[in-house]
Amino acid sequence: MATREQKLFEMPFAAVYPLYLTKITRKDRTEAELLTVLAWLTGFDAKLIKSHLKKETSFREFFKGAKLNPNAKLITGTICGVKIEEIEDPLMKKIRYMDKLVDELAKGRPLEKILRSKSDM
Repeated sequence: MATREQKLFEMPFAAVYPLYLTKITRKDRTEAELLTVLAWLTGFDAKLIKSHLKKETSFREFFKGAKLNPNAKLITGTICGVKIEEIEDPLMKKIRYMDKLVDELAKGRPLEKILRSKSDM
C-alpha cells in the first residue's frame, strides 16, 4: 500500500497548480507572480512550467529536473503543521518549499521578500 507521501510524489503537478492559482488570485495576486515564484524556486522559466502542466508531470519528475535556487534553504516556517527545516525527505521538503512560497504570495508578502536573497535575511 502506498504511503501518503508516495501518493503526493506521484501526483501530477497540474493537479495542484489550479489550487495554487485560485488561492493567490482570491488575494489579488496574479498568475505571472505565481510563475515568477515557481521559476525562482525551480530554475524553470514560465514556458517550461507550462510544459510540465500540459504533460501532467508528477511532483517527483517535476523536481527531478529542477535546479533548486540556492537560497531556497532560507525558506523556513511551518506548513501543514510541520516545520520545513525539520522535514527530512528531500522531495517532500521541495514540495513544502513551494507550498510555503505560494502561502506567502497569497498572504500579500512583497514579491521581493518571497524571492529571498541573503541580503534580505
